[in-house]
Amino acid sequence: MIGAILLTAAIVAFLVIFDWNWFRGPLGRFASARLNREVVITGDLRVHPWSFSPKAEALGVRIAQPDWAAKADPKGSPAGAPMAKVDRIAVQIKLLPLLKGDVILPLLAVDRPDVRLLREASGRANWTFGDPNAPRKPLKLPAIQHFIINDGQLRYADQQRDIFFLGTVSSNEHASSDGRGKFVLEGRGQLNRSPFTALVTGGPLLNISPNRPYPFDARVDAGSTHVTAKGDITKPFNLGLFETQLTVSGADLNRLYALTGLALPNTPPYRISGHLTRKGERFDFNRLSGRVGDSDVSGDLFVLMGRERPYLEADLKSRRLDFDDLGSLVGAAPATGRGETASAGQKVEAAQRDATRRLLPDATLQVDRVKAMDAKVKYRALAVNAPNLPLQKVRLDLTLEKGVLTMDPLAFTFSRGDLAGKVRLDANPKVPRTDLDMRLTNAKLEDFIPIQSGGKPAIEGGVMARAKLTGYGNSVHRAASSANGQVTVVSPRGEIRQAFAELLGVNASKGLILLLSKDNRETSVRCAVADFSVKDGVMTSNQIVADTGVVLAKGKGTIDLQTERLDLKIEGDSKKPRLVRLFIPITIKGPFMTPKVGLEAGGAVAQGGLAAALGSLVSPLAAILPFVTGGEAKDADCASLVAEARRDGAPVKVAQTTPAKVKKK
Repeated sequence: MIGAILLTAAIVAFLVIFDWNWFRGPLGRFASARLNREVVITGDLRVHPWSFSPKAEALGVRIAQPDWAAKADPKGSPAGAPMAKVDRIAVQIKLLPLLKGDVILPLLAVDRPDVRLLREASGRANWTFGDPNAPRKPLKLPAIQHFIINDGQLRYADQQRDIFFLGTVSSNEHASSDGRGKFVLEGRGQLNRSPFTALVTGGPLLNISPNRPYPFDARVDAGSTHVTAKGDITKPFNLGLFETQLTVSGADLNRLYALTGLALPNTPPYRISGHLTRKGERFDFNRLSGRVGDSDVSGDLFVLMGRERPYLEADLKSRRLDFDDLGSLVGAAPATGRGETASAGQKVEAAQRDATRRLLPDATLQVDRVKAMDAKVKYRALAVNAPNLPLQKVRLDLTLEKGVLTMDPLAFTFSRGDLAGKVRLDANPKVPRTDLDMRLTNAKLEDFIPIQSGGKPAIEGGVMARAKLTGYGNSVHRAASSANGQVTVVSPRGEIRQAFAELLGVNASKGLILLLSKDNRETSVRCAVADFSVKDGVMTSNQIVADTGVVLAKGKGTIDLQTERLDLKIEGDSKKPRLVRLFIPITIKGPFMTPKVGLEAGGAVAQGGLAAALGSLVSPLAAILPFVTGGEAKDADCASLVAEARRDGAPVKVAQTTPAKVKKK
């Protein structure tokens, strides 16, 4: 009995006088082995074991960078700068809850931490410990009842996302008006040279339990981007389980990349709210609603992290889409007129566009971001505000996988007719490739050419078209400038005011008299075709022909997509004998935004043989019509144009469709 008492007394005396600094070396070596980098404790190691909540303090803790990090960030850190150095770390733990498997820390205090985080372009990060190929897991901290960070410094350089942050971090508990106190975690600094602040507040930590949700509020301001959240951490502090009501607003959704790693499209200013839930690596953003530019948006989406590339899937709709908001998706600045929503930067872009009078956007595609995530998005606009177009609905199904973005279908519904097809962008080659195949069907000319005469459309009738192009470049303008393919527009039948038809010639003596006399007689448009071959961004006419009841007009010329200039000429033959007539070619020249229509100087031409003209123009129709219609029923009027030309003796060639009979010898 006396021996046991003496042994106990000896152990107690030993623990009281024992120098815990003896454990600094073994503890540092143990931590180094677990973290795969050197960990040293240069100051005292203090332990206070006589409690059901023992406490330990380590002074002068230093965690080195992994070997590769010093080479990957030679300019950002001084030679030999560690990943982290801390003046003091104090930890206290409750012993009794450990018996149930619960880890509760009455205290975690960190004094003057200086942390340098780095991720290189390959995705390797210095905060990944252990096996770098092991699946990543959400940060899971124990329940902390008093969490203090004093005078923290944080430097974060992400070469993969092109992000740099330098700032301060601190946390503590403060008294509140109700006397209960609240937890405050605050960060301030510069994110990519823009002001950044983050503030997280929550209830008092003293009574926190791992089995009871912990309420919190958060606000992040990063330049023009603002995020607010109010929710609960389901199991404190397992940050892989929480739910919150989230509101995000800013100048451009694309700028959320720095905070989320998601390659979202360029947009006008936005504000979106919804319910965000995290379960492990899955984030669900449900019942989202808000506005992007002047368009409303609602729906659901989810994101899967912890993969080679994040994956986003969304089902979105707009009750009313403002059409110019859609242009931002391809790099075009939104409208900036009165009542339009645009950021300051987008207003500058719009002013530059207006100054240069360019139509095709030149904004550069962020190729690395396109290749950094996968996505599947369904979008529907139930109504569209497009003042200059008879557009009613938009339908888009988008997939993004391994750097290949496909929109199939990309469809626009007009009041009469549809424009639909497929666009595919491959961002994997050194120069991105874009393939486009779009068809216009069942549309009406008068919806796109709103010229009135005597209260009626000056021209009306059906129109169909197809554009099939392949281009290379990292912007819409560059892809168009290198495009190859074919563009064809066909109007199979319609009506045109006779005065305008006469002017197609130009038959000045007839057309001008009819216009001045306000003659509203109409004549038929039996067939009109404009067919272009596209090579290296230049559209060269194969056929431009319009067969009306009084004039057969033909044209030729080019449309340069690189310089955005037109150079077209139209001339015609009258179908009826005229005693007095003057046929002068019409020219359409100049930039896309400000073309000029004129008469070719010295261009008066004699009326030629109509049958020969028909023969030279209608022969290619047999090849053109299937390209536009996709092999559907051929239009009667365009087909009859070919038949009539043959009947009138025109040298029209028709492709042979049946094998020729072999003559018997």
